Amino acid sequence: MNSLRNNGNSEHDQGDHEELLAAQAHIWNHTFNFINSMSLKCALQLGIPDIIHKHGDNHPMSLHQLVNALPINHEKSQFIPRLMQILTHSVFFRKENIFGEDGYLLTPSSKLLLRDNPLSATPFVMAMLDPLLMDPWHHLSQWFQNSGDVSVTPFSTCHGEGLWELAGVEPRLNRLFNEAMTTDCRLVSKLVIKNCGDIFFGMNSMVDVGGGTGNMAKALADAFPNLKCTVLDLPHVVNGLKNCGTENLVFVGGDMFDAIPPADAVLLKWILHEYHEECVQILKKCREAIPNKNNGGKVIIFYMVMKEEEKHKGNKNGTDHEGLETQLFFDMLMMVVVGGKERNEKEWANIFHEAGFNSYTITPLLSLRSMIEVY
Repeated sequence: MNSLRNNGNSEHDQGDHEELLAAQAHIWNHTFNFINSMSLKCALQLGIPDIIHKHGDNHPMSLHQLVNALPINHEKSQFIPRLMQILTHSVFFRKENIFGEDGYLLTPSSKLLLRDNPLSATPFVMAMLDPLLMDPWHHLSQWFQNSGDVSVTPFSTCHGEGLWELAGVEPRLNRLFNEAMTTDCRLVSKLVIKNCGDIFFGMNSMVDVGGGTGNMAKALADAFPNLKCTVLDLPHVVNGLKNCGTENLVFVGGDMFDAIPPADAVLLKWILHEYHEECVQILKKCREAIPNKNNGGKVIIFYMVMKEEEKHKGNKNGTDHEGLETQLFFDMLMMVVVGGKERNEKEWANIFHEAGFNSYTITPLLSLRSMIEVY
């Protein structure tokens, strides 16, 4: 009996040990997640994707060739295999054997990081991983403990002023942010024109609210020559900008909280990060600017619609779980950097109703983001 009892305890202890070790590994993986990000940043700064691409898309580049092409101190070349090991594990590169030596090829992810790719995600990565945007995360617990206005963000807790204010006086931050938004606009506009271009047929005018330097509006103006496009942004953003060779594109300096130029449609891309009341206020101004639904008026929003977490708990290894995690990352990013949030469909519907709109449709567009048409 004692022998049986000991065996039972041993099995129970073994289960406890396995659970303990799994918990430790889970903690370690989340603790060291930053190593993936910093390794990727290093690869971009060294130009590794572009070097492999220049070697030839269908010809693996040997480790020896890669090391010789890198702008590094030769004494550090012995450490490159370890950097490449984690980058191949993260599926940024694919490893193949070349006559007994490791060789590397690009993957779809690293192809999207090439600097000459018009849709390159490199500016976005470099902006998000810059110390100016990383440092506020070290102040998150301090922000939770501080008293005062909830509109004071962890970003402003760290830097003493908000993102937009600091970008106005810090040229590097302004450049990083604008480059990141430009590349994202190129990707969104390409997919919108290809997959949802019919929503612009028959439309005479559109205002891109908070459209920055006009990349999204210019793409639409080029694709639809009969569509008069207006970019509304703060005066210091659009001052000096002209129609960029596009006759049906104009820039207007102003504040979306005050007034929006009249048009058949208002376009909002990554604008409604603000708190509930501010979003309602912006949408009310949009409603004043457009005709009713019967006359073709609508607001077009490109944004995330958060998935319901409960529906994805059973799919921990699938793309649904990964997509939800990315949306949760963006929700935290909005809270820390600009004091905003991502929303699920119910939250969007409440905002639309309070702003005086009667109906809306949601079209999944970019996997993580959707196109919302509000009437």
